[in-house]
Amino acid sequence: MGSLFRSEEMTLCQLFLQSEAAYACVSELGELGLVQFRDLNPDVNAFQRKFVNEVRRCDEMERKLRYLEKEIKKDGIPMLDTGESPEAPQPREMIDLEATFEKLENELREVNQNAEALKRNFLELTELKHILRKTQVFFDEQEGGLNTTTESMTRALITDESRTGHSLGPVQLGFVAGVILRERLPAFERMLWRACRGNVFLRQAMIEAPLEDPSNGDQVYKSVFIIFFQGDQLKTRVKKICEGFRATLYPCPEAPADRREMAMGVMTRIEDLNTVLGQTQDHRHRVLVAAAKNLKNWFVKVRKIKAIYHTLNLFNLDVTQKCLIAECWVPVLDIETIQLALRRGTERSGSSVPPILNRMETFENPPTYNRTNKFTKAFQALIDAYGVASYREMNPAPYTIITFPFLFAVMFGDLGHGFIMALFGLWMILKEKPLAAKKSENEVFSIFFGGRYIIFLMGVFSMYTGLIYNDIFSKSLNIFGTHWSINYNKSTVMENKILQLDPKTDYSQTPYPFGMDPVWQVAELNKIIFQNAFKMKISIIFGVIHMIFGVVMSLLNHRYFKNRVSIIYEFIPQMLFLVFLFFYLVLLMFIKWTTYAATNEDPYSPGCAPSILITFINMVLFKTPVKDEKSKCEPYMFGGQQGFQIFFVIIAVICIPWMLLGKPLYIMRMRKQQNLQPIVPVENGDAEGGVHPADPNVHSETAAGPPHSTHDEEHDMSEIFLHQGIHTIEYVLGSVSHTASYLRLWALSLAHAQLADVLWKMIMKNGVSGSGWSGGLILWVVFAFWAVLTIGILVMMEGLSAFLHTLRLHWVEFQSKFYAGDGYAFQPFSFEAILESGGSVVEE
Repeated sequence: MGSLFRSEEMTLCQLFLQSEAAYACVSELGELGLVQFRDLNPDVNAFQRKFVNEVRRCDEMERKLRYLEKEIKKDGIPMLDTGESPEAPQPREMIDLEATFEKLENELREVNQNAEALKRNFLELTELKHILRKTQVFFDEQEGGLNTTTESMTRALITDESRTGHSLGPVQLGFVAGVILRERLPAFERMLWRACRGNVFLRQAMIEAPLEDPSNGDQVYKSVFIIFFQGDQLKTRVKKICEGFRATLYPCPEAPADRREMAMGVMTRIEDLNTVLGQTQDHRHRVLVAAAKNLKNWFVKVRKIKAIYHTLNLFNLDVTQKCLIAECWVPVLDIETIQLALRRGTERSGSSVPPILNRMETFENPPTYNRTNKFTKAFQALIDAYGVASYREMNPAPYTIITFPFLFAVMFGDLGHGFIMALFGLWMILKEKPLAAKKSENEVFSIFFGGRYIIFLMGVFSMYTGLIYNDIFSKSLNIFGTHWSINYNKSTVMENKILQLDPKTDYSQTPYPFGMDPVWQVAELNKIIFQNAFKMKISIIFGVIHMIFGVVMSLLNHRYFKNRVSIIYEFIPQMLFLVFLFFYLVLLMFIKWTTYAATNEDPYSPGCAPSILITFINMVLFKTPVKDEKSKCEPYMFGGQQGFQIFFVIIAVICIPWMLLGKPLYIMRMRKQQNLQPIVPVENGDAEGGVHPADPNVHSETAAGPPHSTHDEEHDMSEIFLHQGIHTIEYVLGSVSHTASYLRLWALSLAHAQLADVLWKMIMKNGVSGSGWSGGLILWVVFAFWAVLTIGILVMMEGLSAFLHTLRLHWVEFQSKFYAGDGYAFQPFSFEAILESGGSVVEE
C-alpha cells in the first residue's frame, strides 16, 4: 500500500539466460508481469532479429484463427470462454498448432468454395425457374400468344418503313429472357428504349421472395424481364445492354411444351441441390462448432508465444551464442519473486544452468510504478491522464480518492440525484464479474464500468452534501422540524404573500442539528441570497485548504529528495504567501460568522458586519477604512486588525523576491565556491574534497563536476533565472486565479439547484395538481417526462459537467503545487495486459 503514496523503488538488472531455458523463463516472467525489458538492439531492423521467423509463424497462425473466428461469428455459433488462461505452449508444440490450424483452414475454405459453387448453381436454377413461370404468364396473358406483341411491333416497323421508304418483308420476332436487380430496372428500361429507338418490347415482373447472393450472403431483390425484338442487329444491341447492366440471360424455349418440360427438370435439380447444400452446411457447422470450443484458448496460446519471441528479440547474444543477455527494470520488493519465477522456468526447460540476475548501477531515471487494485486503478488513471509521476514523486491518487468525489459533491449536492448515481455505480460493482466477462465493445459503457467506484463514491458524497443543503429533487426534508417560529397572527400570514422572519426574535438561537433548516425552502424572497452567500464562502474555504494541502505535499517531496534549498527558497515563501493572504481571508469568514450574531448589539450587530471582500481589497492596498461617526459600528472585526493586515501584506510582498532570487543567487554562490576550491587528487574515482552530489545541503544542480566555462555558466544561470522567474510569476498570479477558480463550486451548485427547481415547477408541479382518474393518468405521463429529463439533464449532463470541473480543480489548482508529472510509466512484460489489448505487442 506504501507504493500508492509514492511510486515503487525500481532497479535496473542484467539477466543472463541459457538459450534453451530462455523461452520458459520469459514465459514465467510474462505470467508474473513484473519485469520491463529494454531493447538492447535498437539499431537492428525488426526483420533482421534472431526470432523473426517464429514471430512470422505466430502472425500466420493468428491470421488463420481470425479467419476461423470470422466464420464462427458469421454462423452465430457461441465460442466457449472459460475465463482461464492456459500456459504458453512449448516451442515444439508450435508445429502441432500450425498443422491443426492449416487443416482447419483448408477444410473450411474447401467447404466454403463448394458451398458457394452450389449456391451459385442454386441461384441460377431458381432464377431460371422464375423466368419459366413468368414468361409462361406473359405468353398466356392474352389469347393468341405473341399476336398482340407481333401486331404492336409490326405497327412500329411499318412506321419506320414509311419513314425510310424501304420494305422489310414479313416480321419475325425474337426474344431474350433474364433476371436483373430490381433497382437497376428503370435505368435499364430507359437505356433499351433510347438505344433501340423504341423498336423493342419489354415485359417485366418482380420476384417477390429475396434471393441470396452467393458471394457475400446478402439478400437481394430481382425482377424477371423478357425483351422482344426483330433482327440480329437489335439482338446484339440488346445483349450488350444486358451485359452492361449485369443482367443474367437464360435460355427460354418458345414452345409451351418445351418450357413445361424444362421447368420440371429445373425443379428436380433444385431439390437435389437443396439436399447437397444441407449436407454441406451441416458439415461446415460441425467443423465450426468443434473449432469454437478451443478458439479462445488457441488465441491465448498463439499470442503468448508471439509475445515471448518478440521479447526474446530484445535480448543480446553473447559471444558463444549459448547465452542470452537482457536488461530490465524490476521493483526492488519483487526481486525474490522474479528469481523464483526464473528458477521455475529453468526447471521446466530441463536446463542445468541457473539464470543470473544482477543489479546494475545507472544514472537513468527509472520508470514509475504504482501498485493498484480494482478500486484504486480508476483514480490512478485520472492522475496518469494528466502526466505520469516522476520517479518516487508524491502520488496524488490516494488523496484524490476522497477530495475528488467530495468536490464533485459540493457542486452536485442533491440527495435524489446522488442516490440515482450511487445506485448505478453500486449496480456495476455488484455485477462486476458478469459485466467484465461480457467485454462490451460499447466505448461509453466501458468508460463508465472502468470508473464504477468513482461513480459510486461521487453518488454517496452527493447524498451527503444533499443532506447538508437539505435538497432532494429541489425539495427539502423536514426531519428535525424547524428552529424558526412565526410570531405573526393568522390574518397577517394569510393576507401577505411575502413576510420576513426576524432572526433576533423568531429563531431559537440554537444550531440546527444537521444541514439547513427546511424553512428556507419556502423563503422565496431571500433563499437564493442566503444560499449564495453560504456556498460562495465554503467554496473559498475548501479551495484555500486544498491548495495549502498541495503546498504541504511539495514539502514532503523536498524532504524525500533531501532538497533543502527548495524547502528554504520555495516551500517557505510559498506557504507564507498563501497563508498570510488567502488563509487569512478564510479566517475573516469564520471571525465574521462567530462575531456578528442577530442577538448582539452594536458594534457587533449583523448590520455592522463589514464586507470581507472590501476588507481584503483595503488590506492589499494599505487603505484604512473610514469610520462613520453617526454609527456605532467599527470598521474592524477585532482589535489590532490593521496592524496584522499590514504585517501580513509586507511578509507576502517579501516572499515574491524571496522566491524569485533566492534559489538562483544561492546556486551562483555555490558555483563560485566550487570554482575557487583547489584541484585535489582523485582516488578510486571519488574526490577527497569538494562537494558530493548526494550532499543534502546542496541542490542537485550544484553537484560536483568539471568546471564550466564562463559562457556556459552564464547561459546556465540565465536559464535558471528565467525558469525561477516563470515559476514565481505562475505561483503568485496563480494563487489569485486558483482561489477564484474554486468559485466554480459555488456557481455549479447554485446552477444545479436552480435547474432542478425549474424542472420541478415547470413539469412535475402541473402533474401533481390534478385530481381523479384523469389526474392520475396525467401524473403518470408527466412523471415519466420529468424522470427522463432528470436523468438525462440533471444526472448525466450536469454530472459530466461537475466531473470535468472537478478534474480541472485537481489537475491545475491542486497538482500544480507539487506534481511535476514528468515521468514515464512502468510497462512490464505481462501476458494479462497483452491479452486485454487484443494481443498487440508494442515495440519499445
